[in-house]
Amino acid sequence: MKLKKATIFVPLTILATIAILAFSNDNRKYQLSRQISIFNAIVKELDLFYVDTIQPKKMIDKGIESMLKNLDPYTEYYSEEHADELKMLTTGKYAGIGSVIRYHDKKKTTVLTDPYEGLPAAKAGLRAGDLILSIDGKDIHQLSTDSVSDMLRGVPGTKLTLEIERPGEEKPRIVKLERESIALPAISYYGMHNGNIGFIQLESFTENCAKNMRRAVIELKQAGATGFIIDLRGNGGGLLSEAVDIVNLFVPKGLTIVTTKGKIKQANTSYKTSKEPIDTESPLVILVDGHSASAAEIVAGSLQDLDRAVVVGSRTYGKGLVQTTRQLPGGGYLKLTTSKYYIPSGRCIQALDYSHMIDDGKSTRIADSLTTVFHTAGGREVRDGGGIRPDVEPKEEELSTLLLYLLQDIALFDYATNYRLAHDSIAPADKFTISDKEYEEFKEYLKSTKFNYDIQSLKALEQLKKMLEFEGYTGITKDEIASLEKKLQANLDYSLNHFEKHIREIVESEIIARYYGRTGSIIYSLREDDDIKEACDIIADAKRYKKILTVVADENK
Repeated sequence: MKLKKATIFVPLTILATIAILAFSNDNRKYQLSRQISIFNAIVKELDLFYVDTIQPKKMIDKGIESMLKNLDPYTEYYSEEHADELKMLTTGKYAGIGSVIRYHDKKKTTVLTDPYEGLPAAKAGLRAGDLILSIDGKDIHQLSTDSVSDMLRGVPGTKLTLEIERPGEEKPRIVKLERESIALPAISYYGMHNGNIGFIQLESFTENCAKNMRRAVIELKQAGATGFIIDLRGNGGGLLSEAVDIVNLFVPKGLTIVTTKGKIKQANTSYKTSKEPIDTESPLVILVDGHSASAAEIVAGSLQDLDRAVVVGSRTYGKGLVQTTRQLPGGGYLKLTTSKYYIPSGRCIQALDYSHMIDDGKSTRIADSLTTVFHTAGGREVRDGGGIRPDVEPKEEELSTLLLYLLQDIALFDYATNYRLAHDSIAPADKFTISDKEYEEFKEYLKSTKFNYDIQSLKALEQLKKMLEFEGYTGITKDEIASLEKKLQANLDYSLNHFEKHIREIVESEIIARYYGRTGSIIYSLREDDDIKEACDIIADAKRYKKILTVVADENK
C-alpha cells in the first residue's frame, strides 16, 4: 500500500505544479492585458477631454521612452524617422557629407573637426576648423550638433549648400556638396611598428569588419609581422558574429566562442569558428580599457580564455548582454536585450545588475567578492562579472584637472586651426614636435583666451572649511586654512610648466590631425603610449609571453 500511495503522490505533485505555473502564466497575461487596456483608455480620454489638443505621437514616444528606462540602457525604441541611427550602429553606414562636427561654444555655431579623406566635405575643400553658418540658407547658430547632424544627413545624391566661415578669411564661403553613402571604417589604422610588429586599431564591430581585419593581418604578415597588437581601447562593440569571425583569425576551426542564453529557445545559440585560421602561433596582444565593451570584450575575453593572447590595459566595461532588433508597425524598431553571452571558459562578464535597481534608478554593480572563478583552456584563473581583467595592467598616469579641462576646451582646437593657417606643412606624424618657442606661444595664447579650470583639491578644501565651521574649529585653523587656500589657487603658469610633457603631446596630436587626419594622430600616439610600449616588450620577450599564458605551479602542493 505504501508503494501505491507514493506512486499516486508523484503525479499529483506534478499536476499541482503544472496547475500553479499555468495559473501564474495566465495571471501575468491577464495583468499585461489589463494594463495595456488602461493605457489605451487614458490616451483616448486625454484625446477626447483634455483642455488642449494633445500630440499623440510625442506623448506616446515619451511614454515608451519612460517605460524602457526601467530596463537596461541597451533596450531602445527607434521611431521611423530615427531608424537610420540604428542602421548606422550595425553597418557603420549613413548618407551625408562625411565629417565629424562639434559645437563651438565661443562662436555659438557648429564647426567641422574631422572631414574624412575622399568624402564630400573633404572633396569640396572643407577643413577642420571651418565654421558652418547656414545650411541651405537656414541659420544654424544656437542649434545643437544633433540638429545640425540631422540637417547634413539625407538621401544619397541630394544636394545641399553650406555657408562657411574659415578662420583667417574675411568673407564667408559658399560651398555646394552632394550627399553620399558614407561607410565609416571599422579599422582606423593598421601598419608596422617597432620593425616586426603588426599594429591594428579596430574602432567598432560593424558589417564586414572581420573581412577587413583578415586583409589587414595578411598584409602585415606579408610585410614581415611576426607578432600582433590589436587595439580595442574605446571600442564599444557591435555585431557579435563579426567578433566571432575575428577570433577565428587566430584560433582553429570548430571551437565554441560564444554561447547565448535567453528566455526563449531562439535566444539560445552557440557560435563556433567556421573557417581555417590565418595565424595560430604568432604572439598576440589585445589592448583594452574601461570603454572596451560588448563585442570588444568577446574578442579579448575569448582569446584570453583560449590562452591565445595576452590582454593588456585596464579592466573593460563589463557588458555581457546581447541585443536583437524587432521591426514594429509604422516603420520603427525595438532594439532589445534578449540574452546574456558566455565566452569559452563559461563565464559571463556582465558587470551591472539591471534586474535590481536601487532607489535613484541606477543599477547595482556586482561586487568582486561575489564573482566566480572560471578557468582558461590551460587552467589559468579568470573571473566572471565586472568585465575582462587584463593579464597585464601597466601603471596609469592620472590626468591632472588641467589636462582634462584642456582636452574639452575649444581653445586647444582653435590653436591647432590657427597653426594650420600659419604653416603650409609639417614634419611626418612620427617625427613632428613643437619647438620650445612654439610651446611658449601656446601658453600665451591659452592665457589670452581666459582659459580657466577647477582645482579639485580647492573644492575639497571648501568642504573642509564647512566641516570645521560646523564642528567649531574655524577660529583655531583660520591661518592654516588661509595659507593653504592661497597656495591652491589655480596657477596656470605653474601648471603649464609642471605638466609640460603631457600638454605638448596633446597639442602636437591636435596639430598633426590638421595635416594627416586621424591616421596621423594614431601614428603619433604610437611614440608615447605606455600600453603599446608594454605590449611591444611582451611580444619581444618570448619567455615572458609564454609565462603569462601558463598556469603558475603552486609550490605548497
